[in-house]
Amino acid sequence: MQQFPIRVCVTLGTRPEAIKMAPVIQQFRRSERFDTQVVLTGQHREMVAQVMQLFNLQADQDLAIMQPQQTLTDITCRSLQGLERLFKEIEPQIVLVQGDTTTAFAAALAAFYQKIPVGHVEAGLRTDDLYNPYPEEANRRLISQLTQLHFAPTTLAVEHLQRSGVVGEIHQTGNTVIDALLSVAAQHPVCNIPGLDWQQHRVLLATVHRRENWGEPLQDIGQGFLEILDKFPDTALLLPLHRNPTVREPLQALLGKHPRAFLTEPLDYADLVGAIQRCYLLLTDSGGLQEEAPSLGKPVLVLRETTERPEAIAAGTAKLVGTQPADIINAATDLLSHPTAYEKMATAVNPFGDGRAAERILQIVTQYFE
Repeated sequence: MQQFPIRVCVTLGTRPEAIKMAPVIQQFRRSERFDTQVVLTGQHREMVAQVMQLFNLQADQDLAIMQPQQTLTDITCRSLQGLERLFKEIEPQIVLVQGDTTTAFAAALAAFYQKIPVGHVEAGLRTDDLYNPYPEEANRRLISQLTQLHFAPTTLAVEHLQRSGVVGEIHQTGNTVIDALLSVAAQHPVCNIPGLDWQQHRVLLATVHRRENWGEPLQDIGQGFLEILDKFPDTALLLPLHRNPTVREPLQALLGKHPRAFLTEPLDYADLVGAIQRCYLLLTDSGGLQEEAPSLGKPVLVLRETTERPEAIAAGTAKLVGTQPADIINAATDLLSHPTAYEKMATAVNPFGDGRAAERILQIVTQYFE
C-alpha cells in the first residue's frame, strides 16, 4: 500500500486551465493525504494570476516561459525543459493536467519521460478533425495516449476514450468548470462596464479568439455582430477582446465606433460570470463558455464549424452556427424574436455536470494509490 501523503503536481499555463483546476487544487489541498504542488508555466501570466487570486490560491513554482510572439514550438520546448528539471527536483508521484493546451501536452510528455503517472482532467473531447480546433484536437489526443487516469466530463467523452483504445482507467466525473462557475456565481458578482446599461438593452455577450477563426472568418463574425445590432435597436454587444492583435485589430476596425458595441479588455473571471448572469445570450467560439452558460440559463450560439462539445448541441443548450454573417444573424434573430425558441434553449438541462467533479477526482486519485 502506498504511504500518504502522496506528492501531486498540478500544472497550469492558461486562464481556462486555472479556472478548471482551481476546484481540484482546493480539494487536494484540503486533504491530508496529499502534498499538492502547483506549477505555472507562465503561458498566460496576468490572466492566470487573476484567477489564482479569485480562488485564493498560491503557486509553488513558476517557470515564467512567456515571451513576445512565442510559437507553439517555443511554448512546448520551454515547458518541457522547465518541467523536466522541476519533476526531477520535486519528484511528484502523479501529475495532473487539464484540457488540451500546449502546456497540458508538454506537462503530460514531461511526466511520461520521468515515468510519472498522468491524470487528465477533461479527457475524451473530440472533433475528429485534427486541425479544427488547432492545435487543441491533436494535444488532447496525444495527452490521452500518455494518461493513467482519464477524468471524462460526460458519457460521450467516456465513449470517445473507449473507442480510442487508450490505456489507463476511464472515469466519468462531470466537468470541473461547473464547480468553479457555481462557486463564483453564488457570490453574485457585478460586471460594471462604463456606458453599458444592462436594464436598457438586451446584452449579447461575445468572445472570439480561436486560431481557425483568424482572418476572413473573423471579418465575417464582426460583420454578423454589426448587422444584429442594426436589426435590433434594443440590443448591445459586450465584446471582451483577446490580447492578440490578430484578433483585436479587425474587430476594433469593424465595431469600435458603434455606439452600442462595448469592446473591453479581457474580463476577470468574476466579471465574466457576472456578465453571463446578466446577459441575454452568448455568441462565442470558446469551449468553456459552451459548458458554463447553460448552468446560468443562457443560450449559446457557437461561432465555429465544429465543436468538441456536441453534448451541448444535443442537449439543446447550444447551437452550432459557424462564421457566415447570414447564419449568425438568422440564429440570433430566432432567439431575439421568438420567446418560445429562447425559452427552450434557456431551460435545457446542462449536460456537463453538477458541481461535484473535483470531489470525485480526489476520491479516484486516492483510490488509485490505495
